Formats: sequence, structure tokens, C-alpha cells
Amino acid sequence: MNDETLLHLQNLLRNRECIKNVFAWDGGAIHLACASIFTAKGQIAEEETLKKCRDLLKQKVGAFSEFRSTARTPIATMMAASDDPEQMLEKGLAVYQLLKKNFWSSTYLPLAAMSIAEMAEPEDYERISLRTRKLYDAMKAEHPWLTSGEDSAFCALMAVSEKSDDVLMRDVEDCYKILKGKFFSSNAVQSLSHVLALCDGSAERKCSQTIELFDLLKKLGYPYGTGYELPTLGILALSGAELNEIVGKMIENDEWLSKQKGFGFFSGITRKQRFMYAGMIAQKEYYKQETMQTAVVNGTISMIVAQEAAMCAAVAASAAAANSSSN
Repeated sequence: MNDETLLHLQNLLRNRECIKNVFAWDGGAIHLACASIFTAKGQIAEEETLKKCRDLLKQKVGAFSEFRSTARTPIATMMAASDDPEQMLEKGLAVYQLLKKNFWSSTYLPLAAMSIAEMAEPEDYERISLRTRKLYDAMKAEHPWLTSGEDSAFCALMAVSEKSDDVLMRDVEDCYKILKGKFFSSNAVQSLSHVLALCDGSAERKCSQTIELFDLLKKLGYPYGTGYELPTLGILALSGAELNEIVGKMIENDEWLSKQKGFGFFSGITRKQRFMYAGMIAQKEYYKQETMQTAVVNGTISMIVAQEAAMCAAVAASAAAANSSSN
């Protein structure tokens, strides 16, 4: 393992502990997803900054807002990782108000709003918000039983893309048809298809590389998750690196993480979730340079896509745990 990768792994743990200290009541999946936001940006989380962002969120947003529901910790983290937390929140709220005109409230809508605020300029918010709904409607028309709240977050990422709606939706559907026979969860396949649609290349090539990476990991005894973990695999498979090299780095990262406190049997983090973060750390290394000839999306966007998938996974796990305890 090179020194740079080791530093990223150590920072992931350091950031997780900091977030855990400030947001103690959240589950391990939320802590880890938020830690990855700082780690992806090469930042070290600071408790004081996180507390200020948490308090600012309480001051600016009503108690019953979705901004203060399950997504509150990811939102506070995105604020803390920005150059201007208050401005970041204001931008996110502005986008959220536009999205609310066309969407029912959900836990995922604030995440969509914050992602748009991070990637787009204010003069584009309304256009992107309207496009998010248009893409969502097109998706809903194709898959009425699969498309739900979490898809709004991926539609927001697609709405920022320069690709046309027709190209995006055709690519989503082509990828879905190829992948649906390979993986059990239709929801996860749809999310993976969203991610792959953001990338350049034919649907056949993108899907074959993702499947090849998945099969190679499984063959070596490291099965990758086929639930909410799946979208991050697509970005990694299309990073431009040799698949054997990717697999080697993922296994190396995973073996290191498995020996660290908070990743054992009683940590609340499954082996497949841990392996997803091992891949995200490997991804950071492959996308660290903004100018890559084989890059399918630039480094910044690729990280945001991976973070979005990880946050959706964490929020879903948190919501499921809350429902289970209430029942």
C-alpha cells in the first residue's frame, strides 16, 4: 500500500470519529458516509465546525423540515466541507424550494438540492430543478413501480449533465436491460444505470466492464454488494485503470479496514459496506487528476456521484433501522 492510500484510509477513520462525536445518535453507516465526504476532498473534519453547522441548520430550518430529518447529518457535513457553510446552506435551501414545486417531500430531496447547489451556478438552479422533474417523470413512465424518492437524487445529478434528456434516458434504459438479468435488486440496477448514463461510452461497454469487475471480485472471494453499494462499482469500473489493478487495491484497502476498530462484527457496518468504502478510497486515487484521457466523468463529479450513492444507502439503512425499532 502506498503512503497516499494509507493516508486516505487513516483520514476516513479520523473523520468518522469526529462525526461520531458530534452526531452520536446516528448509525455507523451515516457516520461513514459523511466521513467519506471530507476524505474525498482531502479534508480533516473539525468538531467545532460541525457543531456550528449543526446549530446553523437548526437556526435556519424548521424542526419539521426534511433538512432536519434523517438527512441532517449529511447536510451538516456538506456544509462543513464547503468554503462557506452558511452560503452552502442558503444555496441548498434555494434549490430545495424549487424542487418542492414539482416533488413531494422526501428524505432524499434535500440531498438532491445540496448536490445541485454544489455543482451548479445559481442562475441555473431553476432550469436544473425543472429538468430533474422531467427526467424523473421519464423514469417513472418506464418503471412506475421502481421509481421513488431516492431516484430524485440521481435525477438531480443527471440534470446537471450536458447530455440531452433523450441520450440520458436511452442510456439508462439500455443499461437497465443489460444489467437486470445479472443482479437481483431491480432498484439497485436502476440506480447503477443512472450512474452509468452519466458516463461516456456505449451501454454495452459500460455494463460489460462493471459486470467484469463484479465477477472478478466474486471469483477472488470478495463479493461486492448488490444493493445500494452497486452504483459506486460502476464509477470504479470505468475509472480507466486495469480491472486487476483495481481489484488488488480494493482488497488491500479492505484488509486494512477489517483490522481497524469500528469495522468488526458488532460495528453495524457489513462486510459489503466496508468493501464499498475500500473501493471509494481506490476511486479517489484513480480520479485524483482532473485531466484523464480515459475518464468518463471528471474527478469532482465522480466523487459526488459515489458520495450520493453512499449517502442514499446510509439514509435508507437508517430509516429501515428506525422503522424496525418502532415496530
